[in-house]
Amino acid sequence: MTQAIATHDEHAVQTGVVLIPLNKLKKSPANARKTPHAKAEIEALAASIHAKGILQNLVVAPELSEAGASTGLYFVTIGEGRRQAQLLRVKRKQIAETEPVRCVIDTGNDAAEISLDENVTRSPMSVMDEVEAFAGLVDGGMSIDNVARRFGCTVRLVEQRLALARLSPKIRAAYRKGDINLDVARAFFDQ
Repeated sequence: MTQAIATHDEHAVQTGVVLIPLNKLKKSPANARKTPHAKAEIEALAASIHAKGILQNLVVAPELSEAGASTGLYFVTIGEGRRQAQLLRVKRKQIAETEPVRCVIDTGNDAAEISLDENVTRSPMSVMDEVEAFAGLVDGGMSIDNVARRFGCTVRLVEQRLALARLSPKIRAAYRKGDINLDVARAFFDQ
C-alpha cells in the first residue's frame, strides 16, 4: 500500500507551477480538514472554476511507494476543495478526467502543517466588500443571473447583496467599523 508522502528534509524543494492531470491527484491523508466540504461549497467552487478557471494553484506532494520511489500520483496538500470541484465537473462532463491542473510541488514543508495553515489563517471576505463587488459587476453590465452562476450562489443572495449596496455609504461604513451588525444595516434598508 502506498501512503507515504514526501516530507521535509534538508534538500527538499518547492518547484514552480506544473500541470498535472486531474486523475493523478489524490486527497492527502495529511490534510488537516477531516470534515468534508459541504456540497454547496463544492458546487460554488465548480461554478467559479467553470466561469474563470482555477485561480489558485493546488499544492501537492508526490506519493511515494514503500521503497521511496514516486508512484506518479500526487497528494493534494492544499486545494482539496478545488480538486473535488474539478471531479464534479468531470461527472457533469464539462472536462475530461485528464484535465491539466496547475499545481506547485512542495516537498519542503510538512504537508500536515501547511494544510492546517491554509485552513486556519484564511479570513472570509467582509459582507460589505462582497456587496460592493457584486454591485460593481451588475453596474458594469453583468446580469444578476450571470453573477449568481459565475460565483455559484443563488440569485436571491445576489439580490440581497444588491439591496444592501443601495444603503447609505454612512451605514455601510458603520458596518465595516463594527458599529452595527448586518441585521441593523438591513433594518435601515427596510425603512
